Amino acid sequence: MAHNKKHKQLVFTVKDRCRVCFTCVRECPVKAIKIINGQAEVISERCIGCGNCVRVCRQKAKVFLRQTDEVKVLLKSRSRVIACVAPSFPAEFTEIEDHRIFVGMVKALGFDLVTEVAFGADMVAVAYKALYNGNNGKGIISSDCPAVVYYVEQYQPELIPNLAPLVSPMVAVARFLKVKYGDDSQVVFVGPCIAKKSESDEIDHALTFNELRELFTDFNIVVENVEARDFDPPHAGMGAIFPVSHGLLQNMNVKHDITKGDVVVAEGRVNFKDALSEFANGGLHARHLELLCCEGCIMGPGMTPNGQKYIRRSCISNYVSQKLETINMPEWHIDMAEAGNIDLTAHFEAMDRRTQNPSTQKVAEVLRSMGKETADDYLDCGACGYDSCIEHAIAVVQGVAENEMCLPYTIEQLHDSIEKINSSNHELENAREALKQSEKLAHMGQLSAGIAHELNNPLGVITMYSNLLLDEVKDETMRNDLQLIVEQADRCRKIVGGLLNFARKNQVRLVETDLEKFVARSLQSIVLTDDIVVKIDVDMSDPIVFLDPDQMMQVLTNLEKNAVEAMPDGGEITINLTEHGEEVEISISDTGTGISNDNMEKVFTPFFTTKEVGKGTGLGLPLCYGIVKMHKGKINIVSNDNPQKGPTGTTFVIRLPRNP
Repeated sequence: MAHNKKHKQLVFTVKDRCRVCFTCVRECPVKAIKIINGQAEVISERCIGCGNCVRVCRQKAKVFLRQTDEVKVLLKSRSRVIACVAPSFPAEFTEIEDHRIFVGMVKALGFDLVTEVAFGADMVAVAYKALYNGNNGKGIISSDCPAVVYYVEQYQPELIPNLAPLVSPMVAVARFLKVKYGDDSQVVFVGPCIAKKSESDEIDHALTFNELRELFTDFNIVVENVEARDFDPPHAGMGAIFPVSHGLLQNMNVKHDITKGDVVVAEGRVNFKDALSEFANGGLHARHLELLCCEGCIMGPGMTPNGQKYIRRSCISNYVSQKLETINMPEWHIDMAEAGNIDLTAHFEAMDRRTQNPSTQKVAEVLRSMGKETADDYLDCGACGYDSCIEHAIAVVQGVAENEMCLPYTIEQLHDSIEKINSSNHELENAREALKQSEKLAHMGQLSAGIAHELNNPLGVITMYSNLLLDEVKDETMRNDLQLIVEQADRCRKIVGGLLNFARKNQVRLVETDLEKFVARSLQSIVLTDDIVVKIDVDMSDPIVFLDPDQMMQVLTNLEKNAVEAMPDGGEITINLTEHGEEVEISISDTGTGISNDNMEKVFTPFFTTKEVGKGTGLGLPLCYGIVKMHKGKINIVSNDNPQKGPTGTTFVIRLPRNP
C-alpha cells in the first residue's frame, strides 16, 4: 500500500526457545521461514505480517515487534495523543462488561482522546458500496486487511489492479482525526493485528491488545480504579460489526446471496489464498472478494491466545446491538458528511517476492538424498511443514529448508546411526575380549616357558634311562611297564614341546602362497572317514596371499582335525574362501556337536579341552590363536550346541591381510 508505507521487520525468533517443531513453517501462508541448523528464522522481506507463526508457537519462540516503550515516551510528550481502538475490543476484553470502563482505562494511561476505528469502517463502507455498484463486473478484492494486501503485492502482483483502491478503516479514521483535531495530533492504533504496525506512516504507532494489557499492568490500571468514559467523537455506527466475517458486506448493506455467487467471503491462511488463486485463474467469477488472513479480526495474533471464536463473535454482536440502540444518528450523519471530504484513495505497488522454481533435476537429487526414489516414496505427511515432499525438496534447493526436516528420513537416519553404534559397540566388545585374551595368553606364555624349560631336563633323563632299561630287561611284564613309562614320557615331551611353541614368539616368514591350493593340501594331512564329506567353496578373483606356510598349516590342520573329532557319527566340513578388499577370509564349518556357551570363552585358554583325558593337551587352539595374531589377523568362533535353536555345529572364521 503506497500511502507512505514503511516495511518493518515485524516478527523475530527467540533462538533459545525454538524447539525444531516446524509448526511455524506449516502455518506460514508464504513460507517466509528459513530453517538453519534446525532453528526457524523469519525471512523479513518475504513476511506479510499475518502473525500466524506467533499465534501457533507453543514455545513462544516467535515474537512480534513491540512498541509499548515508544508509546510510553509519546504519552509523556506535550503532543495530543489519540488512541484509535479497533472494533474487536469487546471480543478481547470480555471481563469488562461496560465499554465505558474500558475507555476510562485507556484514558487513564494518558491518552487525550480515545476514538473508534469502526468509524473508519463506516467511511470505507460507503466507498466500497460505490465500487460494488459501479465495477461493471470487474472483480474487486477488499484492501482492508494489510496481510492480504501484502500477499497480493508480493506473491500475486498481477491482481493489484483488482485491489480496491481504498485505504483501510484504520487509515481512513486517522485521516479524519488529523483534519478534525489537527495535523499535529499523534495517532496510536490499538487492535488485534500485527501487520498494522507496518501498514502506513500515517499511524504513529500500533499496539496489539496484548500490548495494551501490558500497559494496564505497568501503570497499575484496574477496572475498580477508573472513571467510566465514552468514546470521543466521531462515534461509529454499523462499522463496529467489521471484525467478524461478512462484517464489511453488512456495513455496505450488501446481501450475500449464495445463488448469485457474485460475492466471495474467505478467511484464514489457506482459504484466502485459494480464493485468490481461483480468481486469478479465471475459474472464480465474482464482483467482490472480502478476504481476511485471520479467521476474522477477532482471532488476530494480537489477541489473547486460545480465545473461543463464536463466543467472541457473540460479544461483538451484543456490543453492536447495544450501540445501535443508543447512537446519536443526527450527530453520526454530520460526522459522515464531514468524512465525505476525506480522500480515501490508496495506491499499491508490485513487490514481487516470488522465487523461480529450481530444475526438476535438482529437486530429484534432493528427493533421492532423502531416500525418495520414486513417486511411491512420497508420503506427503506434512511433518516438515510443507504440503508435499516436492515442495519440501524445492525449499531445500532454495536454501530455506533442510533434509532433516523430513521426519521419515530423520527416523531412517536415526535407525542407521543406532545400527552403526551397535555395530561399533559389538566391534569394541570383540576388541576388548581379544585384548583380555591376549593379556591372558601372554601371562600363560611366560609361565609355560618357565615350566617347559624346567621339565625338559628331567624328562630327557627319564626317557633315556627308560629306553636303556627297555633294551636290557627280558621279563615281559617289566617290559610292558617300561614301555608305558616311555610312552607317557614321550607324551610329556610333546606337551612340553607344545608349551614351548605356545610361549615362543616365532618369527613369521612370509611366502607368496596360492590360498586355494594351500587349503586343499592341508586336507591331505588329516584322516577322513567315509562318512565325512568335505566341500571347498572359493569366491576369490585373486587367491594369492602372503603367509608363513609352516605355521599356517598348523592352524588349518588343527581346526580340520577338531572338526573331524566333533563329528564321530559323520557329517560335513565346509571350507569357504572369500576376499574383502585387502583381506581374505577362511571359514571352516562342521556339522558336529557344537560348543556350549559356557565353554566359548575358554576355547583359547591353554590346557582347556573338552576331549577325553589323554586325547588332547588343550594347546591346539591357543597355538592357532597366536599364529593368526602373528599374521596380524583375527580368528572368531560361531557355534551352536542346542538343536532347538537350529542345526548344531561350529564355524571358525579367520581373517588375514593379503600382505601383513
